[in-house]
Amino acid sequence: MSTISVREFSYNPSAVFARVEKGEAIQVTRHGNVIAILLPGSGPVARYSDLVAQGKIRLKATTTSDLDRLPRYDIPADAPDAVELLLAEREDEDR
Repeated sequence: MSTISVREFSYNPSAVFARVEKGEAIQVTRHGNVIAILLPGSGPVARYSDLVAQGKIRLKATTTSDLDRLPRYDIPADAPDAVELLLAEREDEDR
């Protein structure tokens, strides 16, 4: 979730709302304290907007820098296909 100050929001609220329309959730802060959370009105986040507004859940921002911190695993070229393994396990469970 992105964070902007009230001052930044006041400079160009239309741009902030355009970001929210594209699916971004944005926290608005005053003196470092969150005073508002702007959430998209539709899409995947919309299901959770009430829970976020109530403070029951928090959305975690996912950016390319977040993805860069995820561990990477080298998969050998001769490794079996993961999808085939999962389908085989499901077949075994059905028997």
